[in-house]
Amino acid sequence: MTWPQQSGRFELGDLTTQSGETIKGAFISWKTHGRLNAARDNVVLYPTSYSAQHPDLEWLIGPDGVLDPTRWFIVIPDMFGNGLSSSPSNTPDYPKLVRATDNVQAQRRFLHEQFGIDRLHAVYGWSMGAQQAYHWAALFPEAVSRIIVNCGSARTAVHNKIFLASLMAVLEAAPEHIGDGRFNAPPKAAIRAFGRIYASWALSQDFYRANLHRTALKAPDLETYYRTDWEERYARRHAADLYAQLRTWDAGDISDNALYNGDLTKALNAIKARVLLMPGATDLYFRVADNEAELPHLRSAELLPIPSIWGHRAGNPVLNPEDAAFIRQAVRRCLG
Repeated sequence: MTWPQQSGRFELGDLTTQSGETIKGAFISWKTHGRLNAARDNVVLYPTSYSAQHPDLEWLIGPDGVLDPTRWFIVIPDMFGNGLSSSPSNTPDYPKLVRATDNVQAQRRFLHEQFGIDRLHAVYGWSMGAQQAYHWAALFPEAVSRIIVNCGSARTAVHNKIFLASLMAVLEAAPEHIGDGRFNAPPKAAIRAFGRIYASWALSQDFYRANLHRTALKAPDLETYYRTDWEERYARRHAADLYAQLRTWDAGDISDNALYNGDLTKALNAIKARVLLMPGATDLYFRVADNEAELPHLRSAELLPIPSIWGHRAGNPVLNPEDAAFIRQAVRRCLG
């Protein structure tokens, strides 16, 4: 079964970021699945996650998938820094810091000017996509009916920042690094180390204790696993793009703006959307405890942890049918 699909590039012109820098000739790469109805009230925005490009996320779209394109008009905007939208790899003098706020402001303009969309039925996001969903609900309370925060949080936690700092330090230590997250050649040894750090965080201790890297991911040994699941994954991306998105992730905070002046409780209180908080039970980045702390300050919210030992990847279960079924059921109930 097929459904309508469109893709394109939306030109934003020179875009001033929250930090006061400029993305010169800014643009958003995008793809849609499904058909926008006459009332324009069937829109589900699906922002991308760290280093992901829209083809990486399409696996869960389908009539029997998590997001049904025969019912919803699903819009995937590529996040700044992912190599398809404006990024260090394709934009001279790319800013030192582009925030989630800059992404959602640009996405809102794109939706209005490209499709005449001013209100969203839902924003569904995993990881950095979940951070963007949270930003949408806080920055535009009247424009979002519901958000699904899949393995994400309203503010990047300190422990999460320490992980991000380790990745940035590895890239900065590369001989190819020329400063400010720029490189004069692919830092191959640094990316090898980068992937191995990621492997220790993205999946839980219980995942490895159960040897799922061998049985579920089909790696005959750890060296093969490091190479095929992690090193090759990040070697496909420009190091400067990886670095830029680490900075975006590190700065994630729905209250760090002129509306809320760093008051996270005030920002959470302002959200009018129905919120589904869906952390991974064993996620090491976005802990269940982070969402538990946010829950009392939200007007209408449900906390539904994914009961999985797949760590952060429980929220993006490409090779994990059990977690995919759990997410599908929860999301379809939330979307209505």
